Amino acid sequence: MKKNIFFIALPLLLFLACQESKKEATRQAEVEFEAISLLGDTLYASTPSDAVLAQLEEKKAAYKNDPNVENLIWYGRYIAYSGAYQEAIDFYTMGIEEFPEDARLYRHRGHRYISTRQFDKAIADFEKAAQLREGKENEIEPDGMPNARNIPVSTLNGNIFYHLGLAHYLKGDDEAALAAYEKSLAASRMDDNLVSNANWLYMINRRLGREDAAMEVLDPIDQSLDIIENTAYHNLCLFYKAVISEETLTAAASGALSSNDAINYGLGNWYLAEGDTTRALEVFDEILSHEGWASFGYIAAEADKARLSR
Repeated sequence: MKKNIFFIALPLLLFLACQESKKEATRQAEVEFEAISLLGDTLYASTPSDAVLAQLEEKKAAYKNDPNVENLIWYGRYIAYSGAYQEAIDFYTMGIEEFPEDARLYRHRGHRYISTRQFDKAIADFEKAAQLREGKENEIEPDGMPNARNIPVSTLNGNIFYHLGLAHYLKGDDEAALAAYEKSLAASRMDDNLVSNANWLYMINRRLGREDAAMEVLDPIDQSLDIIENTAYHNLCLFYKAVISEETLTAAASGALSSNDAINYGLGNWYLAEGDTTRALEVFDEILSHEGWASFGYIAAEADKARLSR
């Protein structure tokens, strides 16, 4: 009789073990994935470089030694650079509880809400950041990853409105995006900001059918601008003006993957504005076939494909 019980119980034990294994795998997946794409795909963090990990440990040590808001911001930035966007969001949320009047915390958390496709939360954070900055003198925002000249090219107010515009754009609210990018441009100081904002203002105006306004945005842009890091946006603006060819534009799509995505997305969006939806989707699919799902060009391609596929 005991033998029969053993043979009856063994399959049950194996079944329960299998179920527990599945639960553990589910728990691990819930911990490991960072976002769900707008197309329903599960997005996982890529492996960070040794250099980023070393900087992360340095920023962590600085914060642990002195948990002031400056060290908090930098530690949070490097948590995000390592690909741990949800952890960065949680960390900035903790920081906001401690320093609720510091606009920078909302600005950086909002950025990572964009990365994780939580656009409404991003918009709320950027609007809160803008409210906190109202009436205050604008200031340069240090780069997390310094450019070749080690010259920061953006301002805090400019970045708040730039990312607010992007969040509205990704949601498909073109009028709100346009208003935010106009404020970003007004809060900017350098040629790099001119071309990055002009790129989005051009695209949004074209989507709204405002062809003259789109071209007016490009009036101050030529090849003589002193561009430090936003070469991709500069080349796109020159392409929109027919100063450079599509072949020259795509040949310039080299180097950082985010720059490639920016150029390719701009080209795909231009095809869309020209009425060539088929070619636009081909470009968007090419972007989405690669890694780098946190780049703005990738997210924009994802958002457009999701809308066009409805």
